[in-house]
Amino acid sequence: ACNKIVTGDHSKATPYLQHVYRELELQAGLFDPDRRVEQLHWGGGTPTFLSSEQIRELMRVTGRHFKLLHDDSGEYSIEIDPRSVDFEKIRTLRDVGFNRMSVGVQDFNPEVQKAVNRTQSRELTREVIDTARDVGFRSINIDLMYGLPLQSVAGFSETLDKVVGLSPERVAVYNYAHLPERFKPQRRINDADLPSGEEKLDILQQTISQLTGAGYVYIGMDHFAKPDDELAIAQRQGSLHRNFQGYSTHADCDLIGIGVTAIGKVCDNFTQNVRTLDEYYDHIDRGELPLFRGVALTRDDELRRAVITHLICNFALDIDVVEKDWDIRFDTYFEAELGRLAPMIDDGLLTLSDGRIEVLPAGRMLIRNICMVFDRYLPTDGSTGNFSKVI
Repeated sequence: ACNKIVTGDHSKATPYLQHVYRELELQAGLFDPDRRVEQLHWGGGTPTFLSSEQIRELMRVTGRHFKLLHDDSGEYSIEIDPRSVDFEKIRTLRDVGFNRMSVGVQDFNPEVQKAVNRTQSRELTREVIDTARDVGFRSINIDLMYGLPLQSVAGFSETLDKVVGLSPERVAVYNYAHLPERFKPQRRINDADLPSGEEKLDILQQTISQLTGAGYVYIGMDHFAKPDDELAIAQRQGSLHRNFQGYSTHADCDLIGIGVTAIGKVCDNFTQNVRTLDEYYDHIDRGELPLFRGVALTRDDELRRAVITHLICNFALDIDVVEKDWDIRFDTYFEAELGRLAPMIDDGLLTLSDGRIEVLPAGRMLIRNICMVFDRYLPTDGSTGNFSKVI
């Protein structure tokens, strides 16, 4: 996750695509050719780095190896940097089958944009969104980020007003991860300009209040959607799902990851590809899947995933149902976890009574912290108390 290759050399796309085509072929050999691709996502930063011709070829090759849907019934989405597209490229994306677009914004404040070296006007963003709708994209998501240098509650509130004015179907508001030791461009950011954990919590609280006040449903974690969006409908129906990419309405799908560092999930096994181009090319040239590591889930993993998924998607957990489905005594199996939830109950984040955990409005903002209690791979000392550290 969080892998970056920074380049302005478009010639590097050609050898990369040739190896991606070979990986598609290798992966396709492991699956029933009649299985339909219900969801397709091009992410990893800026897929529109590719030319229109390369976009068309990549989709053709994908369709050669996997059964794509051609009736527009699938959810085929792509991440967009508005600075890297024009009408012709947006038209190309729609022509090859994409019907959802995620538009990167981060913040409309000029000073914040300058601090992170990403200058992008609201007018440019609106032009891209309007063009996407004109050519037939049915859903637009806007990506924002909080915790960036020079951000404030008041400044981010102005950005939210501008976003609401653009009327996207979904809004994602991600927590900025400052990792200068991993990402060299972040070393240009002055640590003193970053908002504190408490300030970030205030920004998040303002975001939830402002977007819900504008009619959006708070799906949870970092996602908001209009009431008639599939995510909001799925949440009301209790069928919402979340994976490492975010919230989804397709809990039953296997996920095949293609490309450098891509993560896949098939049945109850997770795999991740290698992290560098040299390693990736080497594996593919030898006719091997470019796997770096894999994890087969245990029964305990699956149980904890079920508990966390219910909480993170529904803000509630029916303990009686968990006990019946998994043949356990909840208070015995999760004795330690229930002990760590006690301070959160005292803080008014959730209630535990009548065989049910109910996340209260204040707790919805901190749902990540609540779910962390049930993650046995995390240290227990950071799961409660100082919420701003996680925010």
